[in-house]
Amino acid sequence: MTAARLEVQAVAGSARAGVVHTPRGTFTTPCFMPVATRGAVRLLDAGDLDVLGPQVVLANTYHLMLRPGVGVVEGLGGLHRFTGWGGHFLTDSGGYQVFSLAPQIDDDGVTFRSTYDGSSHRLTPEGAVEIQERLGADIQMALDICSGLPAPEEEIRLATKRTLAWAVRARATHQRTDQCLFGIVQGGVSVELRAEHASETAALEFDGYGIGGLSVGEPRDQMLPALAAAVEMLPADRPRYLMGVGDPVSLLEAVALGVDMFDCVLPTRLARHGTALTSSGRYQVRGARYAADDQAVDPECGCRVCSRFSRGYLRHLLVVGEPTAGRLLSIHNLAWLLGLVERAREAIRTGTLDGLRHQVAAAWQPGSLR
Repeated sequence: MTAARLEVQAVAGSARAGVVHTPRGTFTTPCFMPVATRGAVRLLDAGDLDVLGPQVVLANTYHLMLRPGVGVVEGLGGLHRFTGWGGHFLTDSGGYQVFSLAPQIDDDGVTFRSTYDGSSHRLTPEGAVEIQERLGADIQMALDICSGLPAPEEEIRLATKRTLAWAVRARATHQRTDQCLFGIVQGGVSVELRAEHASETAALEFDGYGIGGLSVGEPRDQMLPALAAAVEMLPADRPRYLMGVGDPVSLLEAVALGVDMFDCVLPTRLARHGTALTSSGRYQVRGARYAADDQAVDPECGCRVCSRFSRGYLRHLLVVGEPTAGRLLSIHNLAWLLGLVERAREAIRTGTLDGLRHQVAAAWQPGSLR
């Protein structure tokens, strides 16, 4: 019996609005997951998350296994007690670090150096499962190999072959019945390879499926056909998770193809650099034109930042280097993106998703950014 299942409540073409059932409870889809790399969303705490209302938060296995160490997190009650966050936690496997840190990769696993002290560490599919079981996440990801794009076909094929072999090993290792295990589909931008790997991964009967290795340098017109090919081969009763994608246009296009879950550092990273996400596109609040602007960051947004603070005030905080600026913009950007996902859910239910897609695409054209 699986530890997770998706109950589809409404569809619009391939898009679906549903409820994911897990041992912890439920969460609705489409779903955006803020990234808490080291156990906290940058500049925010669990109380902020309570107000913002994300249903799932993502934590980074690689960083937590190095600092403070899996034994410390486990000894302090697992991720939920450790962080004070009572909602769903998803942990990645360390696979993204295979992409970003260029470790040594072989058929058995990966060897990498710590970004903190340079020490050497080994991660295998079995080890990634065991670490995430000890961290106590509600959903864990199998170890995979994420190749940057463009890449030679031989490299993509080898990464896909190893990811599948590692998925088999992860499936055999996983023991916790109160924790879901998701497999990951790779294959670059090849429609054929994506469909093949998705079919082979689906045959392993995971609780859900991540789609990785996209939005890593390829244009959107190459990403979407590869994504569609993978989604088509995945079971309809399990959640589908597009990893690392959070720009509004790509997110809605993926929803239209049948993706349920997303994560990305984009809303908080942009916020720390003074960029606001809005219904009219994104803009840099630090701009001189906003020095005496009494409007909200986004007049169409009802978040607690927009209801209280002006653009002029936030620009002042940015100019003088006050960290509060990054915190407030992080709250706004997350509220705005979580709100967009909720709008997408309602649009699926009412048959108006195409209209929302076109509206957001028009607002987020490069010429529309301020």
